[in-house]
Amino acid sequence: MIDGGVAAEALAVLERLGVDQGACAGSTLVVQSPITGETIAHLAESDPGAAAAAIDRAHAAFLQWRTVPAPRRGELVRLLGEELRAAKDDLARLVTIEAGKIVSEGLGEVQEMIDICDYAVGLSRQLFGLTIATERSEHRMMETWHPLGVTGIVSAFNFPVAVWSWNAALALVCGNSVVWKPSEKTPLTALAVQSLFDRAAAKFGGAPEGLSSVLIGGREIGEVLVDHPKVPLVSATGSTTMGRTVGPRLAGRFARAILELGGNNATIIAPSADLDLAIRGVAFAAMGTAGQRCTTLRRLFVHSSVRDRFLPRLKAAYGSVRVGDPRETDTLVGPLIDETAYEGMQRALEQARAQGGSVTGGERIDLAGGHYVRPALVEMPGQTDVVRHETFAPILYVMAYEDLDEAIALQNDVPQGLSSAIFTLDMREAERFLSSAGSDCGIANVNLGPSGAEIGGAFGGEKETGGGREAGSDSWKAYMRRATNTINYGRTLPLAQGVSFEV
Repeated sequence: MIDGGVAAEALAVLERLGVDQGACAGSTLVVQSPITGETIAHLAESDPGAAAAAIDRAHAAFLQWRTVPAPRRGELVRLLGEELRAAKDDLARLVTIEAGKIVSEGLGEVQEMIDICDYAVGLSRQLFGLTIATERSEHRMMETWHPLGVTGIVSAFNFPVAVWSWNAALALVCGNSVVWKPSEKTPLTALAVQSLFDRAAAKFGGAPEGLSSVLIGGREIGEVLVDHPKVPLVSATGSTTMGRTVGPRLAGRFARAILELGGNNATIIAPSADLDLAIRGVAFAAMGTAGQRCTTLRRLFVHSSVRDRFLPRLKAAYGSVRVGDPRETDTLVGPLIDETAYEGMQRALEQARAQGGSVTGGERIDLAGGHYVRPALVEMPGQTDVVRHETFAPILYVMAYEDLDEAIALQNDVPQGLSSAIFTLDMREAERFLSSAGSDCGIANVNLGPSGAEIGGAFGGEKETGGGREAGSDSWKAYMRRATNTINYGRTLPLAQGVSFEV
């Protein structure tokens, strides 16, 4: 059995993180821990008027912040990284309490925040454009990059703090202000992060009021952020259904969208695969975070020649994994976030059985009011409708294949396009998988699972995943506006393309 007292533990952690207890006082939003189902806070939600006022303050802050030299802006992010280092254990504990992540994953999420701060500090000295060859003599043509404005951030419960940092660290060094609407399921972690930001801003000195703010609430508050004319960019993480609403509304006012939506991710186990490596890669990718990652492995294509050797070992791994209190260090799978997630999982398993699937696992584990389930491994006769639909739960559909091109085609034959992987020691197979004729996903890995990513690479996917990119590579460009500049340092005025116009 799991001990109670989660609310008291949450309160103590919030106090150590410096969260004003007045900010946690209210009545409209009930916050529950998935560990026990216990209520851990009642919060007052922002109303639309207050949300609009916060955006106006963020816009005023942007007008000041954009004039601060970028390396100086990077200093604020460096200080934020230092606050995160000092508070890592407490913030990770709060992630575990509020989102149900196991200890190592909570710590790993905060480490992602620290890593992106380090990345953004270096980036603050590398926001460069190009010098471009011009056809006109005594002219210079170049591109420059400038701050964009208020960056709206909408995050989901499964990565309650890391997703904010991927966006906020880059937005801040690019000269923008940020307004964050966290999931209503995980608002306490957002208040804690804002408290740490406030500490960093106090040490920085001179950061404008409203540079970073948090809006607590549901869909109505998100709509204010999406529709406000002073928010030129919204980065939204969530379901494809959410993206279908957010994307058109932003496009309707010609604002930018960074959409990180659904992922129905696949892995191919080739005949030459290192099966020891593959077992470990598949197990974490499919069962980690209780199947509640956008990069969770949901479809597995195993070559028929290795299926009989691979599947028994995978089933043994599924049977041995410990499901339980995520605060205990030997737990590998914590709870689902809520009853809705549990019911969605059970409906998917019923559909899988009806479509010819053989289910191992998936049963509920009765622990202290939380929604704990044993991860399900489902052997399917083919890629049926239920397989093509993403269920945000620990369900892994396993199918056999004979030919690599067949496996790649099946992998790509879903609406989503986030992450993918192949386990193979055959160079030709690996290169084909990574080629333009291979995986159609934004992330394609060889000899590691599809789940998890480093901040140095751009994160995101194609098709119904939304096309957005966050974190590394040149993702910073989404948070800035580009200007092409031409300077004439001569005494004549030649026109481009040889046009002659004399008056």
